[in-house]
Amino acid sequence: MMFSNPLERLARLCSILGGLVITSLMLMTCYSLIGRNFFDTALIGDFELTGVGAGAAIALFMPLCQFKRENIIVDFFTAKCSEATHFKLDRLGDLLMTIIFSLLAWRCGAAAINAKETMGASMLLGFPDWIVFTSMCIPFGISAVIAAMQTLSSMDHQKALT
Repeated sequence: MMFSNPLERLARLCSILGGLVITSLMLMTCYSLIGRNFFDTALIGDFELTGVGAGAAIALFMPLCQFKRENIIVDFFTAKCSEATHFKLDRLGDLLMTIIFSLLAWRCGAAAINAKETMGASMLLGFPDWIVFTSMCIPFGISAVIAAMQTLSSMDHQKALT
């Protein structure tokens, strides 16, 4: 299956990376639990790695979620609205998602710079915090670009509805 849109390819790549991170976390957790319960050895820092990996994986799943517009939508109040109203509300939602993802990317980027400058690290493993924030900053930035493109690319359709 070929994907013509470069943003879609990038979003799918992020999603695959997120799946690999989650799979790695699952394998690490199994190893840690088996070692702890059967061999009386613990994997030091497994909780830290789980937190880091989960945050990165969630961020990595966001670009594809936004690309496919599969965010949670509560349409209880808009169920009887016209197609034009739905369209306008969807574009407003895309604009808000652009702003939210832009803010998340910006703050994660600022946190990464600060963590790099202060040499922040996790308590047990000494895992650098800047890597954690960077792993979240990039997918949030991609999600912001996707949401912005969705907002702007639909303007022609709006003219057709009115």
